[in-house]
Amino acid sequence: MTDSTDPTGPQGEPDPAPGAEPPAFPQEKAPGCPFDPPPGYRRLQAEDPFAPATLPSGQRARVVTRHRDVRAVLDDPRFSADSSHPDFPRMFPRPVPQVLKGTFPRLDGAEHLRYRRMLARDFTGRRAEELRPRIEQIVDGRLDLMEAGGGPVDLMEALAYPVPSTVVCELLGVPAEDSPLFESRTRVLINGRSGPEEMMRAKDDILDHLEGVVAAKEKQPGDDLISRLLVEQVAPGLLDRAEVAIIAWLLLAAGHHTTATMIGTGTMLLLENPGQLAALRADPALIPGAVDELLRHQTAMQIGMNRIATADVTLGGETIHAGEGVVCQLATANRDADVFADPDRFDVTRTVRGHLAFGHGPHQCPGQSLARVELQVTLDRLFTRLPGLRLAVPAADVPFWHHLFGIHGVKELPVTW
Repeated sequence: MTDSTDPTGPQGEPDPAPGAEPPAFPQEKAPGCPFDPPPGYRRLQAEDPFAPATLPSGQRARVVTRHRDVRAVLDDPRFSADSSHPDFPRMFPRPVPQVLKGTFPRLDGAEHLRYRRMLARDFTGRRAEELRPRIEQIVDGRLDLMEAGGGPVDLMEALAYPVPSTVVCELLGVPAEDSPLFESRTRVLINGRSGPEEMMRAKDDILDHLEGVVAAKEKQPGDDLISRLLVEQVAPGLLDRAEVAIIAWLLLAAGHHTTATMIGTGTMLLLENPGQLAALRADPALIPGAVDELLRHQTAMQIGMNRIATADVTLGGETIHAGEGVVCQLATANRDADVFADPDRFDVTRTVRGHLAFGHGPHQCPGQSLARVELQVTLDRLFTRLPGLRLAVPAADVPFWHHLFGIHGVKELPVTW
């Protein structure tokens, strides 16, 4: 399932005739190959790396598939992340609330940088390493519960979601018992099936609860990110009090779902590749590099790095005009043979440099160091403590996320040991 080489388009269909309607986007994965991007993107990467496509919203946009071009788009200030632009590429067939509209991930330039600097010290590589012992405690606690209860269990609910959710709650200063509420409401926002009213209720539930946490921290600050923002940013008038709850919400959402998905997907991929798992068990020093290989090979955010051109831009001999939307295909860029030798092969001994799993440029994921440590600790402890770990259902029955936000990976993972 990890060596798809089909160079044809979706279902082997021929290219559209000149002047014909561009193909629909996103494309479907090949049957039986949940670990690989849709094979049609390979053809686009080779033949039409800025291919026009019709999005579920009915809009036209360019699909950018080569590694060098994705990097160039994400690093170029002429491509805006501002989703309030009327022509910003949208991935829904119907209008839905723009839940990130006006928040710092959708800002550009100096204003976006201002917010990132507020958060920088909490998400450095050094800070992530300082948290490693606590992450090990959290992981071991969840594994204790799994061992005590016995299998089979859904690894996503038993381990993958609780670990990053607990970590980010502690980092923010949010009570651990609040974690299930944030997890459930976040899934409403990202599942691609919720209606507009349901999405707004979920967002309001999260923000209302976090506003209560912020109010409590004002009265009794602690050693956490929310308290620090209140003291260093709100008190001198650099940040509005209500923005603290919004920032906390964004970090909670970004800080647990994609990491949890990667824990589940990484576990299944290793179980399905016993030779790679054996190599890790024989040499645990491979784990940090193996995590980056996992991030490259199973990029969680396959769609989502959408941008709108604010000026005419020429890249790779192709001109993208002002007002055109682009969709950066991170997963396809991470399978670019010009950058990664034998890119469809999952190889835990590979030295991976320059993958785009966390994006690139000014909007690159600020929590990437923390996510790496969480993945390293969780996968290491899981396979060390449960050497007999195996799927409790056939691999073909494991459900994957397939929705328009583009988060790829295992949705549920029944395992036993």
